[in-house]
Amino acid sequence: MAPPVTERWCLALILLFLSLFVQSSTAIYCGAEDCYALLGVAQDANASDIKRSYYKLSLQHHPDKNPDPESRKLFVKIATAYEILKDNTTRAQYDYAIEHPEEVFYNTAQYYRAKYGHKSDPRAVLVGLLVVLSAFQYLNNVARYNEAIATVKRTPAYKNKLKALELERTGGVSNKKKGSKQIDQKLQEELSNELDLQIKGAEKPSVWELLGVRFILLPYTIIKLLVWYSSWVWRYKVKKAPYSWEDASYLTRRSLSVPADAWANLDEYRKEDLVQKRLWEKQNLENYFAEMRKESKRRR
Repeated sequence: MAPPVTERWCLALILLFLSLFVQSSTAIYCGAEDCYALLGVAQDANASDIKRSYYKLSLQHHPDKNPDPESRKLFVKIATAYEILKDNTTRAQYDYAIEHPEEVFYNTAQYYRAKYGHKSDPRAVLVGLLVVLSAFQYLNNVARYNEAIATVKRTPAYKNKLKALELERTGGVSNKKKGSKQIDQKLQEELSNELDLQIKGAEKPSVWELLGVRFILLPYTIIKLLVWYSSWVWRYKVKKAPYSWEDASYLTRRSLSVPADAWANLDEYRKEDLVQKRLWEKQNLENYFAEMRKESKRRR
């Protein structure tokens, strides 16, 4: 059964599109001509024969020796053919394209990979990628931080703190003279810098948090982690020493899955109470959660 007319037209358009934009397997190398024929050598010629033939033809058709425009065009083709055949990799790919002309997309990909891929140093690509990502990361952090600061400055709580600080600095006397608005704004900017704004999820941007800096410091970070882990095993696994306050706090915070900034904002009494419960032990943690659920039901 023949396909519908619409499907035939679609197929024809696709084939027309491919014929316009996809070259044959060998055309991407020396155009419509054969690279070996341009140099006047056989396909099984060795590297010395190819080099000798190229130098002979290049001298014959070089623009300085032969001003004929057609000779100039031929010189460019000869140089292109030599660039392809002098390299073992590109020559092998060209030979494969001659033997397998139907594999258009594979041969095209191999050609452009050999032409452009080897020119890019992977280390330079990695450094460039890290620099670009770090720049975007820093700009994004700055934008988020500035937006969070602007949001906080619009809240009544911030305005009240700022007003109290202003009265403290001016001794309870506010300047009501005409034209003092700009002076007040300058004073407010100075006072705003003195206020410690705690903004969760929008910390002040730091270069130490950038991907590029972290990557550079990765060996140091790994060594520091290994030293810390070895010290932990020696103190608490081998010597069976009691946990220090910092390590007990770390274990408690990790057991409760509390972020570091949220833990830092807890009052000292609450921290001490949680640490004393020894929540890093499974049974104690289960009992704590059971108590919290019971308390939540009681409040309902």
